[in-house]
Amino acid sequence: MAIRYAAQQEGEDALIAEINTTPLVDVMLVLLIIFLITIPVVNSAIAVALPREQNQRADAQQENVIVTVDAQGGTWWFDTRLPDAQSLKDLLAKIAAMQPQPEVHIRGDVRADYEAIGRVVLAAQQAGVARVGFLTEPPQ
Repeated sequence: MAIRYAAQQEGEDALIAEINTTPLVDVMLVLLIIFLITIPVVNSAIAVALPREQNQRADAQQENVIVTVDAQGGTWWFDTRLPDAQSLKDLLAKIAAMQPQPEVHIRGDVRADYEAIGRVVLAAQQAGVARVGFLTEPPQ
């Protein structure tokens, strides 16, 4: 069964069986204008001569220390809950004395108070830990 169209009269246009690309072209032109406007913002306008150094390879045997702060403000050393702040300071002092010194990674719960995480950073600073980082999840 084929589709039948009514007989064409002299004044009517012929049936157009093409894809209308005008909206596609309009969208592409708008995107082009947006990119042309945002590219100068992304590039830095300040000229700086950066030093030329080779990247140093990280020591593969060095183990990072993970300190976790849960939502209630409790502090964990890897999987062991620490009873008080002094035990954290003692463990961080041992880490600071190691050569090479491992990094301390802090995993802070999003619901934790900033004060609890700040105590861990302060304890690491007072112990002499050189490298402290924060572990986060990538945005979706």
